[in-house]
Parts: sequence; C-alpha cells; structure tokens
Amino acid sequence: MAAQPRVFIVSGPSGSGKTTVVEHLLRAVPDTMFSVSYTTRKPRAGEQDGREYSFVSREKFEEMIAREEFLEYADVFGNLYGTHAGVLAEAEKNKKDLVLDIDVQGARQVKAKLSGAVAVFLLPPSRQELERRLLARGQDSSEVIARRLEMARREIESYDNFDYLVVNHDLQETCTQVEAIVQVRREQCGASGAAIAGRANSFHAQAAAARRETTSERVSGILETFGSSSA
Repeated sequence: MAAQPRVFIVSGPSGSGKTTVVEHLLRAVPDTMFSVSYTTRKPRAGEQDGREYSFVSREKFEEMIAREEFLEYADVFGNLYGTHAGVLAEAEKNKKDLVLDIDVQGARQVKAKLSGAVAVFLLPPSRQELERRLLARGQDSSEVIARRLEMARREIESYDNFDYLVVNHDLQETCTQVEAIVQVRREQCGASGAAIAGRANSFHAQAAAARRETTSERVSGILETFGSSSA
C-alpha cells in the first residue's frame, strides 16, 4: 500500500500572509502540490475559478457535504469553504506532498483526521499591524474588518492546536522560516535531503525556533494587543 502523502497546513487569521507563504512553498519545495479549496463566496477581482478557489453555489456545496466529500469545511462570515477529500488520492497518485491554505476551523478538522499532518500557524505581530494590513488590502468594509479582527483574536487563542507558530514581522523571513519547517519535516520523514544541502543548519535552527513549545510565550503578548473579548 502506498504511503499517505505528507500534509502541510498553513493557517492563520485573514491578513496574516497565508497566500504569499503558500505560493513561496510551492516554488521552493520540490514535489509539493496545492489543494484548491471550494467556496460559496463570489470571486474577487482577478480571481479565476479553479485557480484561487473552485467557486460553487451553496446548494452544490451542501450536496457535497451530504455526500461526505470534504476532508474539512467551515462557515466563515456566511460563506462556506472546504477541502475535497479527493486531493489526498491525487497527491498520492502524483507522489506529491500536499499544501493546504485553510482557516483555523479547517486545520483543527484535518489534524483530527490525519494525525501526521503538520500545522503551521501564522500570527500578526499585533492587532494594530493586522488592522493596518487589512485596511491596505482594500477588500473589506470597516465593519467586516472589525469582525475579522475579533475572529483573529479567537483564532490566536487556539494556537495550541498547531505544531509551529511563526510571527509574521517580515514576509520574506516568514516565507523562509515556513520553508525551513517543511523541508526539515520532509527530511525527517525520509524525503531526499538534497533540497536542503548547504542550508541544513540554518533550516533546522529556524524550524526548532518555531516549535509551539518554544514560541508559545510570545502569543500572550500578541493577544494583549487585541484586548479582552467583546462577546
């Protein structure tokens, strides 16, 4: 029986840099593939069906739920998002490792189903910096941004569901650190070490520095910038 593909989850609040980090991984790490999620939300400007997401109606999405087609799915601000379970077989067939860009709800579901999945959580340095990034995107109203910030606080509180925590102060440094995590875990699982030749010491140090046990104390300081729950 073929080995199950390695699964790497990149998660974090909206505006934490997930998309850029995942794009970097797919370029930098050999034999990886991206799982295009399904969603019921409308495409944003520049998005293409089947590239950023597979855009479907709520009726079709709910039919897929009823058929138990999803590895994970979640309702985010009234829109449904999900990862089709078929991506595992596709990755296995193509001898690729799978990279998932999913929210905290989805990450929790995948970790419950796939004990070997490696989950990386991206954190903003502070509430103020996350708000600045969300405003700079220009995609959301002030009301939606306020909701995203409140959701970010709750998501950060669930950091102990993740194996690695990376605070995104600098996007390029964050990309390199997440790449280090993935490369080291692949090496530990028997993948070729050629990809990290010459960078092994740096990669191992960066991966070790991001382990939850090492970085969890920093989360408290970040949460303090969000204040108490508004609930």
